[in-house]
Amino acid sequence: MNRTSKGIACILSSAFCFALMNLLVRLAGNIPSIEKSFFRNFIAAIAAAVILISQRKTIEFHKEDLPLLILRSVLGTVGILCNFYAVDHLILSDATMLNKMSPFFTLIFSFIFLKEKMSLKTTMIVIGAFIGALFVIKPSFQNTDLASSVIGFIGGLGAGSAYTCVRALGKRGVQGPVVVLFFSVFSCLVTLPYLILDFHPLSTMQLVTLLFAGLAAAGGQFSITAAYSFAPAREISVYDYSQVIFSALFGWIVFSQIPDALSFTGYAIIILMAVMMYLNGKKEGMNAA
Repeated sequence: MNRTSKGIACILSSAFCFALMNLLVRLAGNIPSIEKSFFRNFIAAIAAAVILISQRKTIEFHKEDLPLLILRSVLGTVGILCNFYAVDHLILSDATMLNKMSPFFTLIFSFIFLKEKMSLKTTMIVIGAFIGALFVIKPSFQNTDLASSVIGFIGGLGAGSAYTCVRALGKRGVQGPVVVLFFSVFSCLVTLPYLILDFHPLSTMQLVTLLFAGLAAAGGQFSITAAYSFAPAREISVYDYSQVIFSALFGWIVFSQIPDALSFTGYAIIILMAVMMYLNGKKEGMNAA
C-alpha cells in the first residue's frame, strides 16, 4: 500500500471507532462531559504508553516541538469537551456532522500555518461546507438546540485545528504514540481538578461503558494520527465522513433517532463539498506531478 492508501485505511478505521465512542458516551447517561472526557483520555493514555513500552520506544521529541504539542493538546481538549456536550444534547448524526467540519478547518489552518496550497476552488468548497453547517445548526430563536449546535460546531473547529498540529508534528517526525500520549495525559491533568471538586459517582455499567468508550477513542485517535501523518488532508479527508453513516445507523438502531429535513440537507451539502474537495485535491496532485 502506498502512503495515501494507508491514510485512507486509517481514516476509515478512525471513523468507525469515533462513531462507536460517541454511541458509548451517549449510553453512559447523565454524567458531565468533563468527567466523560477524563475517562476517554485516561484509557487513551494507557494505550499509548503500552504501545510505546511494547515497541521499546522512548518518549522523544525536540524542545522546539513542545509548544506545538501543548497547542495540539489544548485545542484537542476543547474539541473533545464540545463534542461530548453535543453528543449528549443532539441526535448522534447531527453532533457527528458538526464535528466533521474539522477537515475543512484543517484545510484552512494548514493553508495559514503550514503554507499548504489552497486554490480558489478549494476556498469556495470550504464556504459551501459552512453553508451546509448552517442547515444543521439551524440558527434561529425557535431552535431550542441552537446552543448545543454551536458548541458542536466549536468542537469541529477545535478538532480541525488540533489535526493541523498533528500534521505539522508528523512532518517533524514526532511519533504518533508520543502525540497521543502527550495529549491524553495533558487532557487528564486539565480535567482532574473538576473531578476532585465535583465528582459524580458512576454505576458499574456506566464505568464499563466509559472504559469501552475510552478504548474506542484510543483506536480512533491512533488511526487519525496515523492518517494525517501518511497523507495531506486534501487527499484523504473525504473518507472521514463515513463516521456520519456509522453514527446515523447507531442513532437509528439504538435510539430511534431520525434527522429532520434541514439536517439531511446540511449533510448532503457538506458531504458533496467533501467529495468535491477530494476530487479537486486529486486533480491538483496530478497537475503537480
